[in-house]
Amino acid sequence: MNIGVSTACLYPMPTEEALKTVGENGASCTEIFFNAESELKPPFVKMLAELARQYDLPIVSIHPTNSLAESFMLFSNYERRLQIGLDEFRRYGEIAAELGAEYVILHGGKDNGILNEEQYCERYMRVAEAVRSGGAMLLHENVRGFRAGQLDFLKMMQKNLGEQVGFCLDVKQCIRNGYTAFDMIDAVGKNIRHLHISDHTAERDCLLPGNGNFDFEGLFSRMQDLHYQGNAVIEVYNNAYDNYSQIFAACEKIKT
Repeated sequence: MNIGVSTACLYPMPTEEALKTVGENGASCTEIFFNAESELKPPFVKMLAELARQYDLPIVSIHPTNSLAESFMLFSNYERRLQIGLDEFRRYGEIAAELGAEYVILHGGKDNGILNEEQYCERYMRVAEAVRSGGAMLLHENVRGFRAGQLDFLKMMQKNLGEQVGFCLDVKQCIRNGYTAFDMIDAVGKNIRHLHISDHTAERDCLLPGNGNFDFEGLFSRMQDLHYQGNAVIEVYNNAYDNYSQIFAACEKIKT
């Protein structure tokens, strides 16, 4: 399993500079977190692809910039707004394909969403089809405050959609939702396709790997038992480190 670094770790560094920094520091792979609609334009995406080739840096996934709006755009009952959201996710699928990334990450509908479970699954499949038509696969992340943050909701989606749904397991989001990464693996492990990793203690839920007490060896072993074919990227906030070098030192440490 490759261990990489998400450009999100370097926010608010501009996206292209973050990608260059990840490449210069020798990460095995990365996830690109887009931060502005202007970054979806073809010349900008072409620049990112050229940077990735320059550093021989595989891009395994991309993260849309409008995650906070997904509930409003994609999981409401207003069809015209949905069509705009679907067009945007189709574009993300195209961008992922151009960058060589397999996955597009979704936060989805918020806890106060109006769709019932059946309607939610149908809506997920429409978004997934838009992404697939662009050339990538949609993955639902377990983010706090969103319906897919809850294990019962993830299990419902897996039961109803089978192999058609894929998940991104985010370690810090597990903690924020009141369960562990191993709980999520127990619940929906066969549908996990991508990992966002971080460390934590009882006092802090988002630290660089090696600065907390999380069992990374156990995590990777459990995923290997499931014949996991994906990657893992460090994704932390900028209050988790003092300088950028610490991110890449943590990345090297967890590889050993």
